[in-house]
Amino acid sequence: MSKKWVYLFREGDTTMRDLLGGKGAGVAEMTRSGVPVPPGFTITTEACNAYYESGSQLPEGLWDQTLQALKDVEAQTGKTFGDPANPLLVSVRSGAKFSMPGMMDTVLNLGLNQATLEGLAKLTDNPRFAQDAYRRFIQLFGKIVLGVDGEKFEDVMNEAKGYDQRQDTDLSADELAEIAEKFKQIIKAEKGIDFPEDPLEQLRQAIAAVFRSWNGRRAIDYRRVNRIPDSLGTAVNVQTMVFGNMGDDSATGVAFTRNPSTGESLMFGEYLVNAQGEDVVAGIRTPEPISRLGERMPTVYQQFVDIATKLETHYRDVQDMEFTIERGNLWMLQTRNGKRTGPAAVKIAVDLVKEGLIDKATAVQRVEPAMLDQLLHPMIDPKERINFAAVTKGLPASPGAATGKAVFSPDEAEMLAAKGELVILVRTETAPEDFHGMVAAQAVLTARGGMTSHAAVVARGMGKPCVAGAVGFALITPPRVSQSVVPPLRRATGSPSMAALVRCLSATSHHRTRTLR
Repeated sequence: MSKKWVYLFREGDTTMRDLLGGKGAGVAEMTRSGVPVPPGFTITTEACNAYYESGSQLPEGLWDQTLQALKDVEAQTGKTFGDPANPLLVSVRSGAKFSMPGMMDTVLNLGLNQATLEGLAKLTDNPRFAQDAYRRFIQLFGKIVLGVDGEKFEDVMNEAKGYDQRQDTDLSADELAEIAEKFKQIIKAEKGIDFPEDPLEQLRQAIAAVFRSWNGRRAIDYRRVNRIPDSLGTAVNVQTMVFGNMGDDSATGVAFTRNPSTGESLMFGEYLVNAQGEDVVAGIRTPEPISRLGERMPTVYQQFVDIATKLETHYRDVQDMEFTIERGNLWMLQTRNGKRTGPAAVKIAVDLVKEGLIDKATAVQRVEPAMLDQLLHPMIDPKERINFAAVTKGLPASPGAATGKAVFSPDEAEMLAAKGELVILVRTETAPEDFHGMVAAQAVLTARGGMTSHAAVVARGMGKPCVAGAVGFALITPPRVSQSVVPPLRRATGSPSMAALVRCLSATSHHRTRTLR
């Protein structure tokens, strides 16, 4: 009998992090506790290590176990993988033992082809939604699985939207269909192959791609910075898709049970209506604070708050949760212990002791030495603030202060930092591929994204200042900096670095904005 490589969500629990990874153990524990979780299964971290040991081949027995698990998911959902009449679509996500936000790969809407696309449009009576899901799938699969440069797809999207004149949600079904065809043409031109139509072949390739992402540059860099062993491997989570992009009664979001920047005991997070999960994390659109969901969908919001409270009590720690609302129905996609700043870690540890959830010894262990170091991070002298004109305002994603040369490429940030220069990484939004530049930079500024975007989460985890969602700003040279002409930042992505002084001003916990000096 071959080794067990695959576990259905109901077969796992929180004690199996080594085998199922943090994400797999989390969804397994939520499934067991009765929280609404889309059905799925986890391929173990051992399978990932076996994949590398065998020379990048799926280990013996894994594929048969995957097909068997897929049949179980079909039975639970009443849908069939590859069936045009009632297609089951899945996400394929990474999940290592220790949280590595955005460092490895995810593919959404897998299982779509021309036949299932038409079936999905008829089944939902929503052709625009179906075309949007298909466009997203081709884009993610092309970039992550086939290795096509993601900027080529982004260029097509930006052109279709008139370079930020419109949002993704403004594109019609016909426009999305045209974009999908252009994506296929890019894949054909870049890789010399047609986009795969067989859903099972799509799944096989996606599983291998997630395994490969364990040894991608950004994942290796992250492990090195955070001292995570290379030998752990990543699990692969295959989960039934639920859709936050089905209209105004659908949404997706990320939330923490407490504020990860300040430690304040209030629900903290963001959501987007008519969107899929990567829209929030990638900062494609600037989301709304989670509190407004209570105004828009009060019943669903209260259900989410009840679940969040239950999860924090169960894990005795702050939880970082991903959720999707599909046509008014709430689904929980992930829970994990939340990354937090040093000041927040101290406050949260003390508060959890007062609330009786942990003892003092556990509280001390929760605050790492590096977190205490963050308490000594610099801030701008309030008396000096009057001497500088504000450049822009954004969301206070991660506190602190920094000074450096503004650069617009992670490679350039890494190169200049290696020479001893201080740099601020400025991006439209950050992606996992930018991680090495974030490590090298003193701080991060993004024009898009919110408090739970990739830039925000990663910067907070590293204790670096970050201002996110500074939309539509132009760089104004401060009085003490050379008055040479500086191009607007929104047109400067990819341009040479500017020797402009940039400072990220730390804000107090009650501020919604942080000023960039």
